[in-house]
Amino acid sequence: MRTLFLFVAITLPLPAVEDFATRLYPALQKAQCRLCHNDNGVASATRLQFPRASATSQEIDRFGLRLRSLVNRAHPEESLLFRKPTNRIPHTGGERIKPGSPEEQALRAWVEYLASLPEAPLEAERATGPSRKTLRRLTNSQYNHTVRDLLGDETGPADRFPTEDFVNGYTNQAEGQSISPLLAEAYGRAAERLARAAFSGGDSHKLIPCAPSAGCRADFIRQFGRRAFRRPLTDGEIARYERVFAARDANFLDGARLVVETMLQSPHFLFHLSTGAYATANRLSYFLWDTMPDEELFHAAESGQLSSAQGIEKQVKRLLDNPRAADSFDEFLAQWMRFDRLRNAIRDRRLFPEFTAELVSAMTEETQRLFRSLVWQDRNFLEFFTADYAYLTPELAKLYGVPSPGEPWARVDFSAGSPRAGVLGEGTYLAVTSKPADTSPTERGLFVREHFLCQIVPPPPAGVNTSLPPVTDEKPLSTRERLQAHLSNPTCASCHILVDSIGFGLEKFDAIGKFREKQEVTIYPTADELKLRKKIKPTEYKLDIEGVGTVRGLQDSEFRSARELGRRLAREPVCQKCIVKQLFRYANGRSEEPEDQPLIEQAYNRFRDSQFRFRELVLAIVSSMD
Repeated sequence: MRTLFLFVAITLPLPAVEDFATRLYPALQKAQCRLCHNDNGVASATRLQFPRASATSQEIDRFGLRLRSLVNRAHPEESLLFRKPTNRIPHTGGERIKPGSPEEQALRAWVEYLASLPEAPLEAERATGPSRKTLRRLTNSQYNHTVRDLLGDETGPADRFPTEDFVNGYTNQAEGQSISPLLAEAYGRAAERLARAAFSGGDSHKLIPCAPSAGCRADFIRQFGRRAFRRPLTDGEIARYERVFAARDANFLDGARLVVETMLQSPHFLFHLSTGAYATANRLSYFLWDTMPDEELFHAAESGQLSSAQGIEKQVKRLLDNPRAADSFDEFLAQWMRFDRLRNAIRDRRLFPEFTAELVSAMTEETQRLFRSLVWQDRNFLEFFTADYAYLTPELAKLYGVPSPGEPWARVDFSAGSPRAGVLGEGTYLAVTSKPADTSPTERGLFVREHFLCQIVPPPPAGVNTSLPPVTDEKPLSTRERLQAHLSNPTCASCHILVDSIGFGLEKFDAIGKFREKQEVTIYPTADELKLRKKIKPTEYKLDIEGVGTVRGLQDSEFRSARELGRRLAREPVCQKCIVKQLFRYANGRSEEPEDQPLIEQAYNRFRDSQFRFRELVLAIVSSMD
């Protein structure tokens, strides 16, 4: 075997370093290896970690050389790098490179080349790329809060802006924050209305710092501009806005109104463009308060207090002690848990008549109350997954089949044998991952992978048939039985086995989170059946549920309830580190990059050493912010 392997490799030209990027790397990309083998992929625990999609040619070359760790120098044909993607040894992703193909020949040649290299580490392998800065604009939520604190406007004008896109799980990610013509138009309308309202009753919000006169004009521009742009204005900017003011010089308030309207459409208002200490103040305030800095934070920037780690930490602790911080992190939770999907969810009213807007509101508030109790009472945040209690209303208690609380939102402890615990046992998660008429094991597993393990599951191949066998009177099938169609198709199985196997363990919770021992399937007569009177009434079946699930990639991961799954996730470092990554993304407005890994590890270590106190994680994340 050794001779044959060497012969095949030698018949190909021995590759140079550059050949990896032009021959083998495109083949690995086509095979979708990178989608699983990255720090957020389902194969994140392995030694094979691809660079980001936008990697430079130098980063790709360095990656190719780092693959030496997967090569058996003495027996290259036994290398994991060769045997895994060709499925010669069991591979969760299945066969990704076909034996005998040109892609396999390129892989063989590269393995042999790496086996021939000296053992000393290469400079190219140790090099790291530069970190990148991100240009971010105000989110709709931040816009509303900023005009509230800047102008005293409580009307929430951004609620009428175009809907924001979720990127990397959040709406504040820089790559999803371009300004469309529709949004630009909305900014213009809002600026005009806000400026008009600011002075509709005179200077009722005390925006003008002196007696209205020609001498006051520059002082107004300087002081209002400092708050609107979250930094001091330059002399050139003051002169420019004085000319804007002069266009309405006949009336001081008209001139001030025009300046406000113009500033509210400036990139310096709409984007985080400050530098130095003011940039730090803005990052802290928008992360922790979801709004502009207050005067104390401005003063800290101007006095140099934000130039040291100690000064920053002092301000972070002050900001966290303010009730605004709780509101800000509610926004983080709402996006992490996708409350928006739940609020827009629909259910078949014939099957779930109790699924009302009031029940949905109670579900999200239940999740929020658990989150707040853990964060602001400095408790172990891993209870988010393991809490054997909940804060419930009588309606939620009835849905969950537990004793009603003495008063709304009182704590209710679950019995020792309850299948329900933590966020995985809440209506929020169970309903947001279901369909109008039934559960979706695929969606439930995908949510766990993406939101709680920070793993990216590859999308289905283009053109693949995703339909499932129909449920008929001749063959009433449970959801699990219908999904076997995915697992029996090699094209689908490699990904579906990663998510469906998780969702199967939660099948005893229905589409709104109610526990069930059997799956009730109702088959309604079709229009033709009614017309021919072959069937005039719905038929109902009660099917057995095999409520056993596994989390592929984790050791000893079999579970039979939300409680068991929550405990399994809570003790898994991948899940613990995912909490760090989720907050990192929210704080920085971007996904983590390979060069961020030391910062992620540092934040994770502080989080773990604090017994998973969320506020300690916040303090650690601040040091990583762009």
